[in-house]
Amino acid sequence: MAGVYLSYPFCRQKCTYCNFASGVSTRQAERDYLAALLEEIRAHAWQWRPETVYLGGGSPDRIEPEALETLLAGIPGRPWREATIEAAPGEITPEKAQAWRRAGIRRASLGVQSFVRSEIARTGRRHTAEQVAADVATLRASGIRSINIDLIAGLPGQSIESWRESLDWVERLDAGHVSVYMLEVDEDSRLGREILRGGSRFGAPETPDEDLIPELYELAVERLERAGFAHYEISNFARPGEESLHNLKYWRLEPYAGFGADAHSFDGVQRIRNVESAAEYIERIRQGRSPVAEQEPARLDEESLFLGLRLLEGVRLPPELRRRYEAPIRRFVETGLLEFRGEALRLTRRGVLLSNEVFQEFIQI
Repeated sequence: MAGVYLSYPFCRQKCTYCNFASGVSTRQAERDYLAALLEEIRAHAWQWRPETVYLGGGSPDRIEPEALETLLAGIPGRPWREATIEAAPGEITPEKAQAWRRAGIRRASLGVQSFVRSEIARTGRRHTAEQVAADVATLRASGIRSINIDLIAGLPGQSIESWRESLDWVERLDAGHVSVYMLEVDEDSRLGREILRGGSRFGAPETPDEDLIPELYELAVERLERAGFAHYEISNFARPGEESLHNLKYWRLEPYAGFGADAHSFDGVQRIRNVESAAEYIERIRQGRSPVAEQEPARLDEESLFLGLRLLEGVRLPPELRRRYEAPIRRFVETGLLEFRGEALRLTRRGVLLSNEVFQEFIQI
């Protein structure tokens, strides 16, 4: 199944936890970017007919309906099996939702992160739990019924009690899909830098400790599975038939074309990445130059292993790969991080929490 990813790296505000190549800019810059994005799509030589489309960011919900329709009209395959738009809670109107539906979008991913007001405020977001509930109702009324809710375990001020409150809201809204991410602490986000430097801004001193964050994640797994969600990928949970078809292709090494700043593509052989800066991307397109910054052969053997292991169903290894990775596989099975379920090699419950340690071993071989 082939797909398309459209990068829209503009936001209303930069959230403290965000480590993506996105940010606040002028409306003129956004218009220039959309023109460049449309030009890249029109110049693309389609080798296959896409079945999924994903608009990510940033906040692609900022794109005006007419511009969005023009953008999506350049992508073959409509109606696609799945078309998703990421949206910031509190910004969805009936007019927007209806325009998305007309443009072919049938799925929305809401960057909620938390339903607790004090936690939301520390991130720089301004929505409330009630606004999220209103957004979900608006989307459903427009005919967009496949809805994902993003949550982050590890936000400043988060506790077991407040996390339970967010999980209560997820069940109350009856979403079909939930993504649960553990807070990433690195130099690429303002909160991450503050934590690493021992600072006091953005609620950094109130970030849950390294023992509590896995406990929050485990609680989410337990609650969501009990509520009827299948835990099908490390960070993703879905009711039957609600799995993200687009994201599944990343873990199954299926092809996709990425358009826009910092967008990635995979054609089954090559890994391709566009320039990260929106300004540089616009300038390259204006000059008639390629926006590609890097292109290299995919390392299919190791990628099939560490990407496939992200799926809770595991991965079936051909005999030559099983022999190549025999030593680390045996070691991780003995330490309880991996297990065989029939012919499939998969992470154990404990292995999910230590997955980066497992993946790093295979990447180094």
